[in-house]
Amino acid sequence: MAIVKATILAVSLVLAQAGHCAPARDQHWSQMANQIFPALLDLGAAQTHDAPKSGGIATLLESRRLRMAACQHVPGCILNASLWTDAEIDQFADAAAKLPTLSWRKSALADDGIKAQVSRELRGLNGVIKAYGLGVVPRYPLIDGPIDAPGTQPFDAAVADAVLLAQAGEDDPAITLDPSLELAIALLDVNDRDDAVRFEPLDTGFNAAALARARTMDWTRYRYTAIIIPGVGPEDLSLPLSARGKLNVRLAASHFADGQAPFVILSGASVHPKVTRYVEAVEMRKALIERFAVPADCIIIEPYARHTTTNLRNVTRRLTAMGAPLDKDTLIISNPDQIQYIESSKFIARNEAELGYQPGTIGARLSPNELIFRPSSRSLRIDPADPLDP
Repeated sequence: MAIVKATILAVSLVLAQAGHCAPARDQHWSQMANQIFPALLDLGAAQTHDAPKSGGIATLLESRRLRMAACQHVPGCILNASLWTDAEIDQFADAAAKLPTLSWRKSALADDGIKAQVSRELRGLNGVIKAYGLGVVPRYPLIDGPIDAPGTQPFDAAVADAVLLAQAGEDDPAITLDPSLELAIALLDVNDRDDAVRFEPLDTGFNAAALARARTMDWTRYRYTAIIIPGVGPEDLSLPLSARGKLNVRLAASHFADGQAPFVILSGASVHPKVTRYVEAVEMRKALIERFAVPADCIIIEPYARHTTTNLRNVTRRLTAMGAPLDKDTLIISNPDQIQYIESSKFIARNEAELGYQPGTIGARLSPNELIFRPSSRSLRIDPADPLDP
């Protein structure tokens, strides 16, 4: 009996040690990478499971690994070695496009193809390393970028810590493609820029009741699928809603009461001023419910958009999640200045420059506060050019 007990104890110790030797999986990193770089995560999974390594994917990844390893843990060298060259992006995206369709989840399958999606994600990855690691000025420096000013000792210390954090997580089973991926996520992590996942899982949280109602909706009963309210952030850290935000809420309540649409979609993140703790969509939802008694199951929030361009893009994503038909109009409600801007040629040009497409078709202006909008499925493309709202 003593021998049997000793044997059982020995086996238990071996199993326990084996369990402790398993690589640690960071759920938060996994969620961030999945939200920002879905195609790259799929490619990592394909390599891990010995999917066909077409077009020299494995060879390219190995050459990149050796290039970074040659840096001997010097942060500046590692950051620059981690950047993807144009030639590497083209080669990698070409090879990825040859993988079977079953290699990809729906979130990675963009309307313009896998090659375009993989290229977008790699260029976005470069953008994270440049802005948060090398101190390159981001597209929106007033609201984006690292906590500490580039060139300062705190910035350099944070970058060095991010490099160490990425190296510590290099065996994380959730992120397996290339060390640059861990590095990009680590750089965002040390700056607490987890904006892209801050409200996840959104559809089982704030939006759960409305999405359940949407599943039973007869959309033909309404002129519009939804009333869209873009955020107008205050420039005062103490204010939950700006004066124009309050105006938009009142207008939304009035139009919803008219029965023109079954839902109100509120769009806006915690943007203005920088580091504000208030989220536009959340504060507007609170006001609609508490001040105007709009039912919670009639309200969808979209708390990620940081610009008017992405207000409309992200609303399309919420409509898709609701199962609403994209070939039916929505109604944008806002203050006259914002409505005028949305229907302007300047806004069209900004969409092309920053998104690369129009998030939908702008229709007739019905009043100073009303504008028809027909969403486009192009808005479903994930684009980490803005890693805080891809």
